[in-house]
Amino acid sequence: MWSLPLLRYTDVPPRVTENFILSGYRFPNYSLRQCLVSAFRPTNETGNFWTHFLPIFVFAFHFLEVFTWEGVPEPSNPFFYPFWNYFLGVLYLLLASSLAHLLNSMSLIIREICFFVDYGTISAYTVGSSLAYYYYIHPQAGIPDFGFKGQNSTQRKSLNADEEGWHSASSPTQFQLFFESLYIPSSCLVAIICVLICCNTRQCWRKYRYAVRTLVFLLPFFISSTPIFYRLQSPSASSLSSSSPQLFSTMAAFFYRHCFWLVVSAIFNISKIPERFSPGNFDIWGHSHQWFHCCTFLSILDELQMIKVEMRALLLNPTLILSPATPPRLPGPTLWSTYGVMVFLQGCIACIIALFGWQAYQIYGPEQKKLKGH
Repeated sequence: MWSLPLLRYTDVPPRVTENFILSGYRFPNYSLRQCLVSAFRPTNETGNFWTHFLPIFVFAFHFLEVFTWEGVPEPSNPFFYPFWNYFLGVLYLLLASSLAHLLNSMSLIIREICFFVDYGTISAYTVGSSLAYYYYIHPQAGIPDFGFKGQNSTQRKSLNADEEGWHSASSPTQFQLFFESLYIPSSCLVAIICVLICCNTRQCWRKYRYAVRTLVFLLPFFISSTPIFYRLQSPSASSLSSSSPQLFSTMAAFFYRHCFWLVVSAIFNISKIPERFSPGNFDIWGHSHQWFHCCTFLSILDELQMIKVEMRALLLNPTLILSPATPPRLPGPTLWSTYGVMVFLQGCIACIIALFGWQAYQIYGPEQKKLKGH
């Protein structure tokens, strides 16, 4: 393994090269074992692997911290269904991205499939985020019956007043219809469209592929973040799910930081800085894709903290928990409305990946045979 030479961009198929990365390429005929060992050898993909593999453990640590809070239910409680789906979305994203960068030198066909899966997991992550936003940050979010008894009449009256405030919003019909009926379906539809477009950029729009992929994923961000945008713009809505102005401002701060890291990651991904200004000097460490990975993970970490703030508000503030005498403002999460949505989405994405994978086999099969012969 260690004796295998690393190649320059002139010695590998054009499909394998990256802009302004001149050396450090692995020959696209590595075995699975050679790919795994290459994680510990400096190549132009080593940093890409570790910048998304190590964050898996950091994310898991911050995720599991929720279950150490005092008075929280068991992890299997339906209240946590959206949270677990969010965890799965992030896990798929980080794991698929790291493995795509590690295994893509096995063959041209496997390289294409690796990145098709990578794009699919990004969409799964966005829908996982949407589920968490819907049940924890939605203006009508609440806990239907969580065993908190004895809410006094003042608390119930306050809760009903908040509910009336939501129904008397400036555009109640349109917003209620979108949030209650179209929000999750829209997130799934947009996620599927994003996978189709991103997979297609591996054949079309090659020159602008990084810009297209980055801009495409802006749409699911805006769709999934709709509950947060509403909360930030509507003072009445901000009082529905936050237990105090301090918690609301904390949620807002995490969201703004989440957006900041997303913007910075997009800039790195499109601009190809710093290797654009010094080709060859950042081939192994410090090139734009590694910074893109780091900023993406920081955005996810701030998003997680934002969701945890809202979960804490729902769990620890009795005035936000609906008693059996008060109809829930939102139906509670169920297996079908959380895991069912993710399974359906994954099935659609798997079909798309299979379709594009077959096309890749048709295109690159003959070329791969020549490479093996060489």
